Amino acid sequence: MNVLFLPFVSMLRILSKERNVTCVMQLLFKQRFFSWFDSYDIFDETGAVAFTVKGKLSWGHCLEIYDRTGFHVGTVKEEVLTFLPRFALYQQGQYLGQIKKEFTFFRPSYTLDCNGWQVNGDLFAWDYTVTDPAGNLIMQASKQLFQWTDTYVIDVVNPADALLSLMIVLAIDAANCSQGN
Repeated sequence: MNVLFLPFVSMLRILSKERNVTCVMQLLFKQRFFSWFDSYDIFDETGAVAFTVKGKLSWGHCLEIYDRTGFHVGTVKEEVLTFLPRFALYQQGQYLGQIKKEFTFFRPSYTLDCNGWQVNGDLFAWDYTVTDPAGNLIMQASKQLFQWTDTYVIDVVNPADALLSLMIVLAIDAANCSQGN
């Protein structure tokens, strides 16, 4: 394991105990410090790179997601010329749905049109949960404060939902970036 990554693995273990979250998979989303475009490394709980996210030059955000072998597995693409941020989600070129920011005064709100899932956020746009139509937890994401770059810990209940969970967090982060948050 990379010695420089040990603090992040420790942080994942501490945070999961603090939040009392039962999950099968944890991801650490950490934006690269020096990058012209949005660029992220997504680590699993062992410290290995699970996904790599690379921003593409386009109108609006366009984030391509690659698995640990370098295979393109998903895309988060901002739809331009909309009043509020809206993102289309694609898995291997197939449209899955969209996530869009809603107009609210106090609490950031997002509508997710995919699998019947629902996004719930906190007042400061730092913590989010995604639930299925029955109210069962799909994932929980928390933004880590006092970091040099955007950093999120993502707890995923079912590893099969990891990619879509990551796409949702990427879209929310990009929407917050577009809004200047």
